[in-house]
Amino acid sequence: MAFDIGTVADRKVILGLSGGVDSAVAALLLQEAGARVEALHMTNWEDDDGYCTAADDLQDARRICEQLDIPLHHANFASQYRERVFDYFLEEYRSGRTPNPDVLCNREIKFGVFRDHARRLGGELLATGHYARTATIEGVPALLKGADQGKDQSYFLHAVSAEALAETVFPLGDMQKSDVRRIAKERGLVVHDKKDSTGICFIGERPFREFLSTYLPANPGPIHTANGSEVGVHHGLMYYTLGQRQGLGIGGRQDAGEDPWYVVAKDPENNALIVDQGDSPLLLSDTLIASQPNWVGRAPVGLSDGLRCSAKIRYRQNDQHCTVSAAFDDGLSVRFDDPQRAVAPGQFVVFYQGDRCLGGAVIDAIQCHAKAAVTAKTTAIS
Repeated sequence: MAFDIGTVADRKVILGLSGGVDSAVAALLLQEAGARVEALHMTNWEDDDGYCTAADDLQDARRICEQLDIPLHHANFASQYRERVFDYFLEEYRSGRTPNPDVLCNREIKFGVFRDHARRLGGELLATGHYARTATIEGVPALLKGADQGKDQSYFLHAVSAEALAETVFPLGDMQKSDVRRIAKERGLVVHDKKDSTGICFIGERPFREFLSTYLPANPGPIHTANGSEVGVHHGLMYYTLGQRQGLGIGGRQDAGEDPWYVVAKDPENNALIVDQGDSPLLLSDTLIASQPNWVGRAPVGLSDGLRCSAKIRYRQNDQHCTVSAAFDDGLSVRFDDPQRAVAPGQFVVFYQGDRCLGGAVIDAIQCHAKAAVTAKTTAIS
């Protein structure tokens, strides 16, 4: 069993049911553990252009609940999502940064307004189909990686409050994705072969630039090389992120080699995109500055002297050894043992000690490993 049966037996558990295979198997496991399960399906985005799958997901949630004979509740959080997540998403892109809305969605929606709604339904515990685990360590709620390292979602959950985690059950935390699929098929769940959702929910399968251009007007500007030569025109800084290779439109130049071009910096003051070729040292950074730290439970001991731990600067990255220190204005300085490639301001750096997720913070600035002269206000420390 993927969780302690004693925590849910004969207790009312409100399960976040997306309509996918993960939450469907979570519902089944909770049922078999003796929980009084009720499902809550939420709508966070209303769009009728054919890209959003919200309507289909709701129908799948209904089919799952009919099959398992559990009540289904439906709540529309679209207005809260726009206010608490989507507005932030747009503002970050407007400033030339690269946000991760999934982290805010978990904190503000799934373990925020969703949790409040679950309480109004009389729920004693909250459950989701996330691949993560919880524990109590030294009397404090803790967040642990999921057993399936390829599916672990603790990166996206690091900003969820300890209070919310203490009331949450992750039935899939100790399971492998392959076992979840196998159980779904063996038990004949109607969504056993449903494809996993990918990407940002409100964008769906549509081209990203097409979506963003409906909210942020294009603002073309020059593309410069690291030495200042103009080699092209970009469509708007918000459409590009550090390390990006595709969509630059500057390949095959007679005055350059055959190595591919990459975005290495942004210069918002001059509305310029900075590029370089090949394995550019401009994409490597030793140190980053992060702000708005969220610690799971409480801040770890040792920040004043330099805390040794590991970190991820993006989802699915292997843990990277680093030293984290307190910096100005409640910020953090993170120095990596090995230089990191394409660290993007606006993304999250998330800290670990073994399987335990300590928390994370928003990346604000980076220091180029090569200490090159090309710096931009939002991408490098002067």
